[in-house]
Amino acid sequence: MRIRLIALLGALAIGFGPAALRADELPTYTLTFKADGTFEPARLEVPAGRFKIVLINESAEAVEFESLPLRKEKVLGPGVKSFVVLKLSRPGEYPFFDDFHPDVKGTLVVMPGS
Repeated sequence: MRIRLIALLGALAIGFGPAALRADELPTYTLTFKADGTFEPARLEVPAGRFKIVLINESAEAVEFESLPLRKEKVLGPGVKSFVVLKLSRPGEYPFFDDFHPDVKGTLVVMPGS
């Protein structure tokens, strides 16, 4: 029984280990919710493919990163840092906004991949 458990754990480590490493190696970009109610940058350019956007809330209020065309949303409390992972192969402009403050808007620009 113990040998089977060790073999199972080893197989899981082999199966999931490389995926975890790949997630850390993703191209990473930062989007900050500023205390003055703006995004920094308001226009974020990324190459097509799989990437991570680190979301930082520097404001004293909760914010929500939301994009209807991307079908992504993420709520962050005051001072919270989180991330979303996206895989976009189609170049274009994808609007996003703070759902708690709908007048705060930005654009994710996906450039053709290299």
